[in-house]
Amino acid sequence: MNKFQFKNCIELKELLGVKADDCSKLLELIEEVPADSIYYHTHSYFLRHYYIAGPYTNDFANWAAIQLRDRILGEKLAVITPWEGKTIEDIRTELIDTIDDYLYSIKSNPFVMAGQSFYFMKSEIIEVNTDIEVGSLLEFRDALKIVDASAIYNHIFEARMRIKNDKSDFSSWLERELQKQELANRIERLDSYMYSLEGLREELINLCNQELGE
Repeated sequence: MNKFQFKNCIELKELLGVKADDCSKLLELIEEVPADSIYYHTHSYFLRHYYIAGPYTNDFANWAAIQLRDRILGEKLAVITPWEGKTIEDIRTELIDTIDDYLYSIKSNPFVMAGQSFYFMKSEIIEVNTDIEVGSLLEFRDALKIVDASAIYNHIFEARMRIKNDKSDFSSWLERELQKQELANRIERLDSYMYSLEGLREELINLCNQELGE
């Protein structure tokens, strides 16, 4: 049996040199920026907010609600998540359609005060090996309690999207090495984008406890 090795991750950030001061410019730049930037402002949001699971779960929604002072647009953008197998381009299209429809409906162009621009960024995720290896469900559960939250992100979010894997690393290993098909399925049914990383950690531990009968 192959053991599971937990791997943390770090994010190397890069400014793209473009910014939006109003809603129309935001729309224009979302259409133009590379896919890595869309990934950064949606998926990587969770890596930068271990404990937050608020109503605005991506950078676009947060900026609209707080800097643009438009909670309605913020709420519309917040419901756009990568759940159900969406690609980065699917998400880009949803963002474009949502903002375009909203601008058409309000017949105006919300703008920010000086110093509150939206700065587009992208990032590269680098895996960092740890010495935490597990070979049983009990060991896996106990490791989940102590690993860095970035490992949760790496093995769930990163595995599914950047690595183009249909499943999280956790589910793949549990199914393949421990024959825990039902547990793997239950993990895959979790809407990871509804939780902070710490909240997601607790959900994973609870599922393991149920499987272990604890």
